[in-house]
Amino acid sequence: MNAPTLELPVRSATVRLTDLRKRYRVGDDWAEALKGVSLTAAAGEMVALTGPSGSGKSTLLNLAGLIDTPDAGTREIAGHAVDGLDDAALTNLRREQVGFIFQGFNLVPVMNVADNVEYPLLLLGRPPAERRRKVAEMLESTGLAGFAGRLPDALSGGQRQRVAIARALVKSPSLVIADEPTANLDSHTAQQIVDLLRELSHERGAAVVVATHDERMSAHCDRVLRLADGELVKGERQ
Repeated sequence: MNAPTLELPVRSATVRLTDLRKRYRVGDDWAEALKGVSLTAAAGEMVALTGPSGSGKSTLLNLAGLIDTPDAGTREIAGHAVDGLDDAALTNLRREQVGFIFQGFNLVPVMNVADNVEYPLLLLGRPPAERRRKVAEMLESTGLAGFAGRLPDALSGGQRQRVAIARALVKSPSLVIADEPTANLDSHTAQQIVDLLRELSHERGAAVVVATHDERMSAHCDRVLRLADGELVKGERQ
């Protein structure tokens, strides 16, 4: 049985996932990771995905972030129909429209803070003056203006996650995918990160889909959706 589609009545959807199905080979058998999941997220909205390990959260993030391909179903990102695009077109769409924030930060250790934040703009071929301006704006917005020349190893966990947020949002993506962004942080720092991500995503009009076990994170999202055994069920707040 398909999980319900959760539509937004007012704001138009930035990401629309419809009846996504995905299975993986496990030895001689097949494991169904997603069994017909549909959801939407609008510009400026934060949607939390909760559920136990193995419920399908990571698979859904990978499909939404254009890292993996569904066996069935359709995806639309910022008005672009995704499925059927070749690898080059998918890469370009992901670079332009999707930002990523990870539990382990995934910063380049030999690049300083400013260079890490600038990297997505380099991949997009933005002019140097535009890159400098946008990096400076993001460092100011994330409270990192005084840390531009530091390497990631010289930063605290909260500071590194701020760099990751700045890197994800510097190109003004339509969609931000966040995988357990507060899992490695203490309570005070986690709250700061949640508030910062919420503020910047609302300000910049990015839809945020975040997989989390952290109630500090889900409590501050606009909607909380729960996955169980590859299906989307009603969360506590819709």
